[in-house]
Amino acid sequence: MAFERIAVLGLGKVGALAARLLHERGFAVSGYDAHLPREAFPLAVRAADLGADDGLAAALHGAQAVLSCLPYRLNRRVAAAAHAAGMHYFDLTEDVATTRAIAGMSATARGLMAPQCGLAPGFVAIVGAAQVGGFERCRALRLRVGALPQHPTGLMGYAFNWSPEGVVNEYLNDCEVIEEGVRKTVSSMEWHEILYVGGVQLEAFTTSGGLGTLCETFHGRVDNLDYKSMRYPGHMRLMNFFFHELLMRERRALAGEILTHAKPPVDDDIVYLHVSAEGLDDGRLQRREFVRAYRPRELAGAMRTAIAWTTSASAVAVIELVRDGVLPRSGFLRQEEIPLERFLGTATGAMFDEPQSRV
Repeated sequence: MAFERIAVLGLGKVGALAARLLHERGFAVSGYDAHLPREAFPLAVRAADLGADDGLAAALHGAQAVLSCLPYRLNRRVAAAAHAAGMHYFDLTEDVATTRAIAGMSATARGLMAPQCGLAPGFVAIVGAAQVGGFERCRALRLRVGALPQHPTGLMGYAFNWSPEGVVNEYLNDCEVIEEGVRKTVSSMEWHEILYVGGVQLEAFTTSGGLGTLCETFHGRVDNLDYKSMRYPGHMRLMNFFFHELLMRERRALAGEILTHAKPPVDDDIVYLHVSAEGLDDGRLQRREFVRAYRPRELAGAMRTAIAWTTSASAVAVIELVRDGVLPRSGFLRQEEIPLERFLGTATGAMFDEPQSRV
């Protein structure tokens, strides 16, 4: 099903930018949020109660596709509505249970069901799959992503530029990995390591959801596979104290509120990406790396934070590829099925490999 009319649900920093970028790429975009944004948009924006069935139905009416930039807990309902209407569905979720539910819908979908189209899960899976594809046998694929303040303060060294609900979710839910060929789950905020990106010392530890569907796809093909979040040193220890010793794991909503109040968003952020793979190439053991540092940039007439533009641009690039017939238009789309060179060949995808981002 070819399409040009798309509804963007949720007009926070990521959704608002995604709507603008889709408009610039020639889509007929309608944006919806619980409250009308103060900023002016070059496209139709409307207020809607997207948590109610009638509000969601009104937002999807007349659209051929939908991009959900809503909290993950709402995505299953949006996906079900899109499935019933025969629309293409895209989202940014890192929630494993939500993605599994959407995958279940895809068997009878008339449109494409494509969750996890953001940065992680999303773009990192595209990079990782490209690295695995270059080896005769891959012994390890490691994905590391950090969305951080450029100028951290305090012991935590963090700012909540991303959804507090999403951060709490990834810090507490179990993580899927492949270890020595065995697919298993491990606890989050473990497997601590130290690494350096551009001379900056960072720590990394397991968090939930960043692998998307990679473990299912590469089980039997990759011996070791894991995803970790990168933070400034000391962060993991403090978060384990906060969630486990203070029992804030039992009060997730309050935990998100406390953390956001203590460390609100900043404009000068940075996104570190470190994807590496090791394997046999022509019988020799080789290592390949894709290491980048993304900073705020001007897009669609304003400065955008690094986490906002990397997340929204990744989703827009995928949507462009579907519209242009490069990707399937029905069934279930795994991010690792997207060719890296075609992704980077889109107008938005090209930003992920610009020279100034390389470390």
